Amino acid sequence: MRRELMDILCCPVCKGALTLTVTEENAEEILEGSLWCGACRVAYPISEGIPDLLPRTACED
Repeated sequence: MRRELMDILCCPVCKGALTLTVTEENAEEILEGSLWCGACRVAYPISEGIPDLLPRTACED
């Protein structure tokens, strides 16, 4: 995921701002990490450079 995407990404549920946490990156993109929505209290993982922004359901604890 490229850092420039942070300018357009928002929480898929509440449309709020996301906070980026990076655990691995290279010169071009973020490879591993998460996107946190403080309003919904949900973390969306970034794995192999791909953010998973599918809304979580109650069954996914």
